[in-house]
Amino acid sequence: TPGNVLSHVTANDVCRHGYTKEVRSVSTALKREVCRRYGVSYPTPHGAYEIDHFIPLELGGSNDVTNLWPEPANPRPGFHEKDVVENYLHREVCKGRMTLKQAQEAIRNDWYAVYLSIPRKK
Repeated sequence: TPGNVLSHVTANDVCRHGYTKEVRSVSTALKREVCRRYGVSYPTPHGAYEIDHFIPLELGGSNDVTNLWPEPANPRPGFHEKDVVENYLHREVCKGRMTLKQAQEAIRNDWYAVYLSIPRKK
């Protein structure tokens, strides 16, 4: 998926508590269409896939079909690892250490490289 963002969304918007619940809108029909486009059966096997926003809602991503994909859990890295990246980048934006556009580009360009760069607690 190429990813798709909402152009009117700001860092203040995505950092507001409850923002993603307000904007999340992925119908069953849309999930079916995403799976059809990727050749994955719907419903997907439990825990095997997550219909995911490539650029996450918490970073201004849209609910458009061009921003959705059936992301596998395995092989790793999978959706669990990408969730770590999404949360990290969201924190960085909300703490003012990164712009929303920089976070969106980090996901778009190579989210796994971001995953590998996240400081780990020892």
